[in-house]
Amino acid sequence: MLVTFHSNAWSSITMFGDVAITLLKMAGHSGTVPSAMLAADIPSALARLEHKLAATGAEDKGKKSARPDVEDADTPPAVGLRMRAHPLIQLLSAAARQKCDVTWEEARSAT
Repeated sequence: MLVTFHSNAWSSITMFGDVAITLLKMAGHSGTVPSAMLAADIPSALARLEHKLAATGAEDKGKKSARPDVEDADTPPAVGLRMRAHPLIQLLSAAARQKCDVTWEEARSAT
């Protein structure tokens, strides 16, 4: 499943469903798809998300890498949750500045 986020303050973004739901829960939302966040709730949700991501990042730094010492040329580097969260953080930040609501839904297939 893919989840698309919409706001009048930013371009729509699409994320993998499991990542989107994880980030929504980190922000204090239930993770329900489809759903919405009112403009008044976005600053606190954004603060919670960034706080949880910072804590997750600190935990990750303390762990040893599961990747072998010898890099496989065919294996791309892992993309962390903080990196995956960046587009959503941008959207939420813009929505907070412009006092716009944010909605999300399961992405429709292109066919």
